[in-house]
Amino acid sequence: MPVTYKPIATQTLGSAAGTVTFSSIPATYTDLVVVSNYQTNAGAVTTLQMKFNSDTTANYSYTRFYGDGSSVASSRAVRTDNIAGIGIIDSSAYMTNIAQINNYTNTNTLKTTLSRTNSSGTYLGAYVMMWNSTTAITSLALNILSGSSFSTGSTFTLYGIKAA
Repeated sequence: MPVTYKPIATQTLGSAAGTVTFSSIPATYTDLVVVSNYQTNAGAVTTLQMKFNSDTTANYSYTRFYGDGSSVASSRAVRTDNIAGIGIIDSSAYMTNIAQINNYTNTNTLKTTLSRTNSSGTYLGAYVMMWNSTTAITSLALNILSGSSFSTGSTFTLYGIKAA
């Protein structure tokens, strides 16, 4: 990682888990980056979700583009109760997702997230998300749309990015 990336916390699952949470995020950085390497027991292609500060109200919007090598698709949603476009999950392979959360402590702007996800030989996607809140982000949670669990060995790392 570049020298401006500072690891805040890493979680490697010793057993399956439905949610991975990073709490008490320090306000000492400009942006956050979450790097996830995960698999699921979902048994089908599903979606990686992210929530901020335990907010389950309809404050999230997203646009996503994704493909599997033979077809492409896109979708958009406004005012959902989660960011359903943070990434793809294919239970047949480990996926990698990198999500950058911009200006997470700025209380004058809405929060935006840019992410990309991929796996070897299955899916590739790009996502733009917005949390319709000016509240500083102090915690975030990742889970799976279908309610399935992340598999044992899945790894999640939260980085802080220092101001340039």
